[in-house]
Amino acid sequence: MSKHLQRDLENLHRQLLTLFGMVEEMIDGSARALCQQRLDLALSIAENDVKVNELEVRIEEDCLKILALHQPVAADLRRICAVLKINADLERIGDLAKNIAERAQGVHQFPYFPIPDHLAEMVRQATQMVRMAIDAFINSDSALAKQVIVCDAVVDDFNRQIIDELYQLMKSDANLIEPAMHCFSASRHIERIADHAENIAEEVVYLVDGDIVRHKHGHFDLSKPMRHAQD
Repeated sequence: MSKHLQRDLENLHRQLLTLFGMVEEMIDGSARALCQQRLDLALSIAENDVKVNELEVRIEEDCLKILALHQPVAADLRRICAVLKINADLERIGDLAKNIAERAQGVHQFPYFPIPDHLAEMVRQATQMVRMAIDAFINSDSALAKQVIVCDAVVDDFNRQIIDELYQLMKSDANLIEPAMHCFSASRHIERIADHAENIAEEVVYLVDGDIVRHKHGHFDLSKPMRHAQD
């Protein structure tokens, strides 16, 4: 690897970590806006989304420049392709965090609405999946990436429980239908964040092991405990 290519890859790596930090902050802010009825946080998310979009475009442009200037092969080529896909997933996670913040603004109009108990834990699990997926990418850890894929089922279970709870609330009181629908959408957005974390993890497995594991999750060991990503 030439020094120029190494320098450009290191810069790409730093930018991706910066994007992850921004997206993680958006997830946390939108979740607190929803669960704690923090309208101030909900209103600030849109500004952060603009910054995420700008950085996502810059990373994509840098990837294309590296491909054109250095014509990388083998592992370097796979890494750049992985960065392109992970970059897109992180940007989409930022969009979903913004959507959650918008739903939080809707729920804020109904201060009496009971936020489902499992929602905060669902957010924590989804955020941890994103963190683990990025940590797996940084450390080229395919085992951790596979754990991220396994953990998606936990978030899916939370989503089903929350939807059932919201259905019961709507049946019990017609006045709760509008805020419940906002919360329903937010739960779906959180579930999609976990799906994008899963996508990132799949890219890591391919990058490290050369295996395409999409649609092949059934053979993973579900009994392994969930590891925590490095801070």
